[in-house]
Amino acid sequence: MAFFRPRVSREAEVRYHADQEISKSYPELLEKARQAEQTLRELRAAAVDEIELLAAGREFDRTLTDALRAAEAGQRATFGVKAYDNRIARRKAKATPDGSMWTAEVDRLRTLREDNRMWGIPRVPRPVPASH
Repeated sequence: MAFFRPRVSREAEVRYHADQEISKSYPELLEKARQAEQTLRELRAAAVDEIELLAAGREFDRTLTDALRAAEAGQRATFGVKAYDNRIARRKAKATPDGSMWTAEVDRLRTLREDNRMWGIPRVPRPVPASH
């Protein structure tokens, strides 16, 4: 007796494998973000000018965004290939220990990035062009 078991789409399989590859770089991207954060903190402690803080803040934002994208890919890959097509499978996967761990990590990185965007990147006034 054969039971009907719907297969996942080919697109979901491709995205799943792509997310697995992207998530492999997560540890090194997170380490780069930690180094950029440390550099930003050291520059703040040294009381450097705002232009250097702006560059360091933007670099920290870029590295955090890269780490966040890898964490999101790891989260989706942990949820499994069925979760790409099925929202119920995605919700069930979030309730597993691995799924909730990745979800918490993604939320932590998003919060850190938003905090950096609001308070970590100084607002430098744009130069006003001289009128003749």
